[in-house]
Amino acid sequence: MKYFSIAIGIATTALLLSFSTSKMNKIPKMQYPKTKTVASADTFFNQVVNDPYRWLEDDLNPNTRKWINAQNAITGDFLAKIPFRDAFRKRMQLLWNYDRYSAPFKEGDYTYFYKNDGLQNQSILYRQLGNGEPEIFLNPNAFSKDGTTSLAGVSFSKDGSILAYQISEGGSDWRKVIVMNAKTKQVIEDTMKDIKFSGIAWKGNEGFYYSSYDKPKNASELSAKTDQHKLYYHKLGQKQSEDQLVFGGPTMPRRYVGGAITEDQNFLIITAATSTNGNELYVKDLRNPNAEILSVVGNFENNHDVIHSEGNTLYILTDYKAPNMRLVKMDVSLIDPEIWTDVIPESTMPLSVSTGAGKFFASYLKDACTQLLQYSINGQLEKEITLPGKGTASGLGGKWDDKELYYSFTSYIYPPTIFSFNADNGQSAVYKKSGVTFDPEAYESKQVFYTSKDGTNVPMMITHKKGMKLNKANPTMLYGYGGFNISLTPSFSTAMVAWLEAGGVYAVPNLRGGGEYGKDWHDAGIKTKKQNVFDDFIAAAEYLISENYTSSQFLCISGGSNGGLLVGACMTQRPELFKVALPAVGVLDMLRYHKFTAGAGWAYDYGTAEDSPEMLNYLLSYSPYHNLKKGMNYPATMVCTGDHDDRVVPAHSFKFAAKLQSVNDGPNPTLIRIETKAGHGAGKPTAMVIEEYVDKFAFALYNMGIREIKL
Repeated sequence: MKYFSIAIGIATTALLLSFSTSKMNKIPKMQYPKTKTVASADTFFNQVVNDPYRWLEDDLNPNTRKWINAQNAITGDFLAKIPFRDAFRKRMQLLWNYDRYSAPFKEGDYTYFYKNDGLQNQSILYRQLGNGEPEIFLNPNAFSKDGTTSLAGVSFSKDGSILAYQISEGGSDWRKVIVMNAKTKQVIEDTMKDIKFSGIAWKGNEGFYYSSYDKPKNASELSAKTDQHKLYYHKLGQKQSEDQLVFGGPTMPRRYVGGAITEDQNFLIITAATSTNGNELYVKDLRNPNAEILSVVGNFENNHDVIHSEGNTLYILTDYKAPNMRLVKMDVSLIDPEIWTDVIPESTMPLSVSTGAGKFFASYLKDACTQLLQYSINGQLEKEITLPGKGTASGLGGKWDDKELYYSFTSYIYPPTIFSFNADNGQSAVYKKSGVTFDPEAYESKQVFYTSKDGTNVPMMITHKKGMKLNKANPTMLYGYGGFNISLTPSFSTAMVAWLEAGGVYAVPNLRGGGEYGKDWHDAGIKTKKQNVFDDFIAAAEYLISENYTSSQFLCISGGSNGGLLVGACMTQRPELFKVALPAVGVLDMLRYHKFTAGAGWAYDYGTAEDSPEMLNYLLSYSPYHNLKKGMNYPATMVCTGDHDDRVVPAHSFKFAAKLQSVNDGPNPTLIRIETKAGHGAGKPTAMVIEEYVDKFAFALYNMGIREIKL
């Protein structure tokens, strides 16, 4: 479950906001489309829970589409009346219009990289031979007229001669896979279909492993439950219907199954899981045609990831007996986790490891910022890699025999910059600078620590213009996530440029439930400890107010996916604390989230209503949909979702928005913005991304009482 992040960008041209706290124009009370209610309920442990808007879960029902159109019409009408929305759009388009590159990577004789000229809907994959002129290799902008079909992954055979690439249509997690000759760019097979949550693992040039579910029959492919993931082997030249089932299915049902082949092509590695935390680990020796799949770890209590192999030795990143992770090695002839040998031991900081140039690169999180160390294959510390400052370094790695590697560094006031790296001498050099125009000296980003309800210290990054007055009147965007072991580390993007230019504040706390301080930090925000996450977020808001950064009149909360749950829970628990709420693609019905697509896999973080009466009542205590109450004055709210979101199905947002419009007795507007041909966020075309940010920021500022922007 991936989070939808709003990152930071800085630019030079200022926006001037004009507003008055004493004579704000009142927003007339909204008249919403009437949403019917239908008698519907669930019974848990003899407790009946009504669900009058359940009919909106049926995305195949024409009445649901009519409801979507009616809601989009009223939302579009409201947004169109915001006087500075067009100016915001022009500014965003100008800021976004610069070249963006990925780090290069070598496949066969060619070097590949992604590039976006600025306002292209999708980045183009280029390649070049030696120092020759780059040529377009794959142009996703040609996949569809409206840019909503995206390139969702590429995988080359070991010698780089054959490519399998995935495409996503309308933002769906269901993929198609196309196989082509990389040299001639000729498609060499029929398009493979109905592949989901899958990598492509090549076995020589013969074929590849991939994962998928059975496509739902007589049900919606965008919302029907999918809980039996299967690993297949596809031999080139054969029909997809003839592909061999390798793992999973009715005899060994698992919700998530993945297959990977070690770089030396010696081993097939299989991971299997029933939730987003903890996995089984299996291995098959591909050097022996008759080898069986062997179980390395046969339970779901810990996380294990094979990152390298050398001869008969596997190198495994694991949290077994190491909550902050350690790198161990194992001889495949002695499969026993109890005799694993440490290569990089556990430390006090969470660890992740990448490989390349014959080295291991240990990336640690120190108060949510990256620290990078280089180790030999024997676990000898060789050097610390000097970074430009406090921020996030990512992507350091490559093939084991590469001579030059690349990584990206960013922070809230440092645009993503690609560095080349030489593992022999430890030297980094700028490879590509960001083309965004901005003055980093005009802004500051600092980390503070505040106290949550139970006394826990929580870090938060606060970014704004230098010299900003702490007068309680600064428009503030408070963004959070707090779940699934996901860490919110400092990052820069163009999305928040105009907000900061306008004198706005951007604040990002590192809530419990995330991975910033390892497994204990994650587990402190799950199941019956989930309220800790909401308390951390509420305490962040209270800190910003107490320190005079802002006040409730100028405070907007934002988050997506699990962060949408965060916003929904906090706005129902403390509606008076926030002026604006922007829950996006959120998990908002905590009693039924596991009934759709792969949602049952989120139970490690949430628990389910069927677990026990205690778990049911705990979920009911904070479930946003169930805690909306008549007679309340809720913040100005714009729920955002996509009609093709088959990860957190839009029914969550539909039901929440319908009930919110019904019960809200205050003057603040409660709208829902439903993007068509869009999913959970990945692959969204640039034009659609810009429009979403324009609408969110315009809605937030307008409801704070701001009526004019001068460019």
